[in-house]
Amino acid sequence: MRRLWGTLGIGLLAFAMGATASAQPPIQQPWMDSSLSADARADLLQAQMSQDEQLLLLKGYYGANVKMTWIKQAPPELRPLLPGSAGYVPGIERLGIPALHETDAGVGIANTNWMRPGDTATAFPAGIMNAATWDPDLIFAGGAAIGAEARDRGFNVVLDGGLNLTREPRSGRTFEYAGEDPLLAGTIVGEQIRGIQSQHVISTTKHFALNDEEIGRTVLRASIDETPARESDLLAFEIAIEHGNPGAVMCSYNRYNTVYACENDFLLNHVLKHDWGYPGWVLSDWGGVHSTVAAANGGLDQESASGFDRQEFFGDPLKKAIADGSVLPARLHDMAHRILRTMFSNGLMDFPMPPHKPSTHTDVAERSAEEGIVLLKNEQSILPLGRSVKTIAIIGGHANVGMLSGGGSSQVVPLGYNSDNDVYVGGPVHILPNGTRIMPLGREIYDPPSPLAAIASETPQAKLEYIEGNDLADVARRAAHADVVIVFAEQWMTEGEDVRSLSLGGRQDELISAISAANPHTIVVLETGGPVLMPWLDKVPAVLETWFSGSGGATALAHILFGDVNPSGKLPVTFPKSEAQLPRPTLTEIDQSYAPFDVAYSEGADVGYRWFEKQNIKPQFPFGFGLSYTTFSLNQLSATGGDTIVATVNLTNTGTREGAETVQLYATPPTPGSVARLIGWNKVSLKPGESRIVTITGEARSLADFDSSAELWRVRAGAYSASIGTSALDIAASTPVTLAARELKP
Repeated sequence: MRRLWGTLGIGLLAFAMGATASAQPPIQQPWMDSSLSADARADLLQAQMSQDEQLLLLKGYYGANVKMTWIKQAPPELRPLLPGSAGYVPGIERLGIPALHETDAGVGIANTNWMRPGDTATAFPAGIMNAATWDPDLIFAGGAAIGAEARDRGFNVVLDGGLNLTREPRSGRTFEYAGEDPLLAGTIVGEQIRGIQSQHVISTTKHFALNDEEIGRTVLRASIDETPARESDLLAFEIAIEHGNPGAVMCSYNRYNTVYACENDFLLNHVLKHDWGYPGWVLSDWGGVHSTVAAANGGLDQESASGFDRQEFFGDPLKKAIADGSVLPARLHDMAHRILRTMFSNGLMDFPMPPHKPSTHTDVAERSAEEGIVLLKNEQSILPLGRSVKTIAIIGGHANVGMLSGGGSSQVVPLGYNSDNDVYVGGPVHILPNGTRIMPLGREIYDPPSPLAAIASETPQAKLEYIEGNDLADVARRAAHADVVIVFAEQWMTEGEDVRSLSLGGRQDELISAISAANPHTIVVLETGGPVLMPWLDKVPAVLETWFSGSGGATALAHILFGDVNPSGKLPVTFPKSEAQLPRPTLTEIDQSYAPFDVAYSEGADVGYRWFEKQNIKPQFPFGFGLSYTTFSLNQLSATGGDTIVATVNLTNTGTREGAETVQLYATPPTPGSVARLIGWNKVSLKPGESRIVTITGEARSLADFDSSAELWRVRAGAYSASIGTSALDIAASTPVTLAARELKP
């Protein structure tokens, strides 16, 4: 495999230190005593560092040696060392401090624009599909696989852990995140972070905070009071940080109320570092820095890829600010200390990472996709398909190429791609003078293998026909003669843009209606990054939501279509019947001046299913919903109170297939106007006829209200309603539970 990034490993450059530092003889390194705490080791190391060396840690560069008009390149002496990825922070060779090689990894190790020719990687399911598994253990395994693939390539910082709640389902990065509920999202993302860092690499969590829309993200002012912010978006981050202990937190582009997130004292110093006691460092999003003094004093510890910002803010400007007293030397010490102690705590010093032949993890990706596919409709048990089916028409969605992936900085060049096997649609393809093909930005990329091939392998005796789906009349005529029709419908999402509507683009709704009228045995497979509208829903017997499912997606889909795997995915977001049901039915229009604008999150903490309940609106599909090929019953609910709610219920598989059910516990506080909140869940696999007593302990903060005046979580004394069910609306039983008053520190 061709490498672009030069020598990887420990201590690549002593930059900006002068000849004196590089000429010094080797020194003793007491900080390499691994029996000491990470903070003690960092203190020992910092005692040997000059101010210039500490400043060196606080400024990063874009990690690719390419010329782009809007990006200032790294200094010439650094360019041979750049890793061909998102970012690079020089190391200090004389002290054994390794360079930070940063990779985007929202759905696997990214290779945007084919920066590293030949380097394909496992495309893992999108974040929203991870959340649809409701399986923290499986997501930990997926995180460990991402960490291993990063480490194999010499990357020691993984820019993953996307967590912004789905306040706006049309947001272009909905697919990267983990849904609308803070407990579910925080738990799933926290486990992914923990898995990544099990491989002795650092993971971030991002984008802190309230980066819930993409259009105008650099000028948007997210307007929401502290209490509802603490009970929603900030709670999701709080839970993820507790579960995963990410080494770094990436601050977001937007303003929180009136202040940019990357210099927001309330978010970074007050909430993150003081209230939550976060010991790691805060790095900026690429181009997210707007100042030197305000950013440094506001809690930003590292300027990422400084060439993306309109000017350099750390480096020399920060050195001058320290000299004139605008930024105190103690703050510089804290910034560098946070980075160093995190490098120690995550093993970067103790576990060198010479590059290996990259490993692949399609098995983990496939299992995650199998558990994340959601069966939304299955009338007359049309699914699973029998292997006696003779003819199958497969229509649309480039199902002869692969499974759709989301776009932007998270884009993986998937396994199976080569110059003779295009996996992108809509070009143009850029070809360098040496013949290297550059994969285009802003284009749909499909992860092999194709659904057509995967379905064919499940039923080799059947006749399969792939039809593009452009001519509605011709498609309907040809579909009418098939035993079964599988229609692939898609809505592509990408970073930096929002979809203008939840409707499927083009004439896909018309296509599905025409096909279902011609053939009653029509199955719709949705490849989307979030909720979509379904005006044809009552005309088709079966619908599967496969999200952006990655390298294992096509095989997972085929396994579910033919019953090798029983579907167990549950929606992590509510699917509305129309955009009129949303808190903001229309997106904010951005004028040509790109002036700052407000988005008022008037729904407060009642995001997603809580908004629908509060407004007494019935959605198309509720949060937590998902069907199975077997059936389950829930009975004998009992619950105890005290400090929190502990519920037990008897779960029985009453069907004929082995399968998994996710038992969900909701609670409604006694506070006037409160609605039900998810406070816990348990995913259980049972054989036919098997029963099990399931116990769920409620997360206390999901029961509590945040008191911003006292800076405390308060569980109110009184009678709560505890409900057990299989979605936010499919409640099997409820019971009153009395809780005592309780205070919790954030």
